[in-house]
Amino acid sequence: MLWLKAIHIIFVVTWFAGLFYLPRLFVYHTEVQPNDPAYQRFCIMERKLFWGIMTPSAIITVLLGLGLLHYWMAALQNAGWLHTKIALVIGLLGFHGFCYKYLKDFKMGRNRKSHKFYRVFNEIPVFFLIAIVLLVVLKPF
Repeated sequence: MLWLKAIHIIFVVTWFAGLFYLPRLFVYHTEVQPNDPAYQRFCIMERKLFWGIMTPSAIITVLLGLGLLHYWMAALQNAGWLHTKIALVIGLLGFHGFCYKYLKDFKMGRNRKSHKFYRVFNEIPVFFLIAIVLLVVLKPF
């Protein structure tokens, strides 16, 4: 069971690495015109990060999390902190989905968001991370 938990944590870290980095790429991508060769380079970098690191890490994180949940189901049925954590993970999957939408917008040359928007968007996963870690460690309810 400890191996499962350790691997789960490893993939949480890799998923968050992508969730932090992709929006930062979007910030820089907004500063490049679509006819600039760097524009396509950003598209390639974003696609590889999203499909090569973020999405596989998210899938493995969720699958291992479900495995841990299954193993501990009886003990965790009345754990309110866990229900809140699951809700936050679902929210994080929604954030992941927005990353995909913005990735497609850049690829199609349809981005209408500013670098300021992406700078704020880039900070959202920090709040998810803080809340999830505090819930898991402190188990406040």
